[in-house]
Amino acid sequence: MGGELSPEQRRLAALRVAEVAKTVGAELPSLGRALHAEIADSIPELRGDDVILELLRASTESNVETFLHVAQHDIHVDDVRPPPAAIEYAHRLAQRAISANALLRAYRIGQNRVLDWAVAEVAATERDRDVAFAASQAFRTTTFAYVDRIAEQVVAEYEAERERWLANRNTVRTAMLTTILTGRDHDLGTAESAIGYRLRQHHLGVVIWTSDEHGVPSELRRMESLVAAIGEAVDADGPALFLPQDRSLAWGWIPLGRSRDCHRIDRDAVTRLITDAGPGVGVAFGRPHSATVGFRRTHQEAQRAHVVASIAGDLLVTDFDDAGVQLCSLLARDLEATRDLVASTLGGLAADDENTALMRATLLAFLKAGSSYVAAAEVIHLHKNTVKYRVDKAIDARGRPLDDDRLNLEIALTACQWLGSAVLPRDRRQARA
Repeated sequence: MGGELSPEQRRLAALRVAEVAKTVGAELPSLGRALHAEIADSIPELRGDDVILELLRASTESNVETFLHVAQHDIHVDDVRPPPAAIEYAHRLAQRAISANALLRAYRIGQNRVLDWAVAEVAATERDRDVAFAASQAFRTTTFAYVDRIAEQVVAEYEAERERWLANRNTVRTAMLTTILTGRDHDLGTAESAIGYRLRQHHLGVVIWTSDEHGVPSELRRMESLVAAIGEAVDADGPALFLPQDRSLAWGWIPLGRSRDCHRIDRDAVTRLITDAGPGVGVAFGRPHSATVGFRRTHQEAQRAHVVASIAGDLLVTDFDDAGVQLCSLLARDLEATRDLVASTLGGLAADDENTALMRATLLAFLKAGSSYVAAAEVIHLHKNTVKYRVDKAIDARGRPLDDDRLNLEIALTACQWLGSAVLPRDRRQARA
C-alpha cells in the first residue's frame, strides 16, 4: 500500500464505510437468516429448542442492524447498549444453564461473517486500493470494538440472571434431581426427602412448554396447573413434581403408584385438557416406568418426544408410547440424512402440499393395515374406494412399485407424518429426481 492517506482519501474511506454499511443493511433480512443458520448449526446446545433459536434469530438480526448503524453514522461504541433481544437471549441461556461460551461463540461467528460481508462489498465498489484498504480497516476496528463492548455487557447480564435464577430455585432439590437424572450414586431416602417425591413407584415423565411470551408468572402457573390436571386425568397417586426450566419450559413427573397397571395415555382426554388451557401450550410424554431408573427413563423419553414436537411445530400432545414418535426421535438426530431418505424413497410423493400429504397419510394407513383397503378405510374413516384411489395416486406419484424398498417407504412416510415439512425436500426438484 502507499503512504499516509491524504485528507481527501480519508474522507472517501469514511464515505465508503457509510455507503457499504447502508448497502449491507438493505440486505439484512437475507443476510440475517444466513447468519442465524450458521450460528445455530455451530452451537449444538441450541438444537431442537425453538424458543431459544427464535431468540437467537432476533438477537442476531438486531445486533447486525445496530452495528451497521454504528458504522454508517460513526457512532462511538461506548454509547451503544445491547439490543433488547440480545439481553433476553442471554437471560434465557442463563436460565437453562447453557454455557456462556455458547453466547460468546455466536458473537465471534457474527463478527467474522459481518466483517467478511463488509470487506467483500468494499472490494467490489472501491477502485482506489488505498481507500479500500482504509475502509476495510475501519470496518475491522469497528467490529472488534462493537463485539468487545456488547459481549461484555451481555455476559454481565447472563451472569446476573444466572444468579437470580438460581436464587429463586430450590438449590438442594435441583442438585438432587441432577444427581438422579445423571445416574450418580445417591441414598434413596435422602433423595426422596430432598425432591419431595417418592421414587419407589411408577412415574410418567412430562415436558410442557408454551409459546406465549406474555405474563411470565401466569405462564408458569398455567403450566403447573395443567400438569396437575393431567395427573387427575390419569388417576395420579399424588401431586406431580413440577420443575420449571425457564419462563416457557418445564419438566414434570406424575406419580402413578407402586402397583399401578401402566397403560397408555388417553391422548384424546389430554388433548382436550391442553386445548381448554388456552393457546400456545404443548405437552410431550414418556412412557410409564418404575423406580429410580424409571424416573430417569420416562424423563429421557419425554425429552425425545419434545424434540419431535419442536421440529413438527404444531403438535399439542406427543407421546413416546407411539412407535412413530420413537422412530422419529431417532430420525430427528440427523435431519439432513432423514431428508435425503425421504426424497430418495418417496420421489414425487415427497412434495410439500396438502394433496400429497393426504396421499402419504392414506398410503401409510394402508401399509399399517396390512395392505387392506377395508381395514385402512375403517381407521381413517373413508370409503374403501377412496382409499384405493389415493393409494393408486400415491404409487403413481412415487413412480415405483409399492414393494420396492418397502421398509424405507414406511420409515419415510412415518417421518413425514410426525416431522412434517422439516424432512421434505427444500427444493421441489429433489422430490422429482
